[in-house]
Amino acid sequence: MTLEKDATGTRLTIVPDAELDTIAARELEGELRMAIDGVTELVFDMREVNYMASAALRVLHSAQKVMKTQGSMVVRNVKPEAMEIFEVTGFVDLLTIET
Repeated sequence: MTLEKDATGTRLTIVPDAELDTIAARELEGELRMAIDGVTELVFDMREVNYMASAALRVLHSAQKVMKTQGSMVVRNVKPEAMEIFEVTGFVDLLTIET
C-alpha cells in the first residue's frame, strides 16, 4: 500500500490507494504517528478504498480521538462498499463521513 499525503499548513489529507487490510492499517498507523503532530484538520480521502479490516477501523477511531483534542477529522469520498462497513460496525456514528 502507498499513501498519498498532502500537507498544507496545518491540514493533512491522506489518500490510501489500496484496501486497508491489517498490514496496510499498520502502515497507516505508522504514517499517522509521524505526520499528525501539529495538524488541526485531518482528512481521509477514501476514494480508492473498497475494504477495511477491523485494524483499519481501529486506526481511524484512534485518529478521531487525537483530532478531537487538536482539531477536526473528516472521512470523504467513501465508496458504497466501504460505507457498508462503516454502517455495519456503527462507525457512521463515530466519524464525520462525507460521501
